[in-house]
Amino acid sequence: MQRLKNLYLLSVLFLLGIPYVANFIHELQEPDHSWLYLVSEAGLLLLVLLGILLLSRELYQRHYINKQLNASLSITRSQLLAVNQQLELLHNKLRQHSRQYGAVIQEQLQVWQLTPSEKEIALLILKGLSFEDIANIRQSKEKTVRQQASMIYRKSGLNGRCEFTAWFFEDFLQ
Repeated sequence: MQRLKNLYLLSVLFLLGIPYVANFIHELQEPDHSWLYLVSEAGLLLLVLLGILLLSRELYQRHYINKQLNASLSITRSQLLAVNQQLELLHNKLRQHSRQYGAVIQEQLQVWQLTPSEKEIALLILKGLSFEDIANIRQSKEKTVRQQASMIYRKSGLNGRCEFTAWFFEDFLQ
């Protein structure tokens, strides 16, 4: 929109400039005008020409800057696409490893011979939920969850929540 406005102003100045130039040339050829009048006409003509020149320069500079910004934007877009592709690959790898590790966890819970309820609670414990939160999710009492957690620790041979969680995550820290 701004470019159209500038082009419009440039066109108006140019169209005004043509008759000023023709009029000034005509005035110079006539002998009966005072020098003061001719100087004022020349000043107006110079202002019009200067306006055309300044506006043309401004339009050129803006065009050049826009061209640079578009090139920079294009580079940034391509870099962003490359980063997004890398992130997508990493995300897919993470999902794949997560599924594999989930299978390992399920396998270990099976080795410990946990019941389906105990497996569900064990997974919620590994996710870091409190006994109260687990009870709310399972719509049971907190005391029941605590009892089942104690059974999980007994079957696994581990002493409490921290040791249970650490058993699964210590391989990541090596």
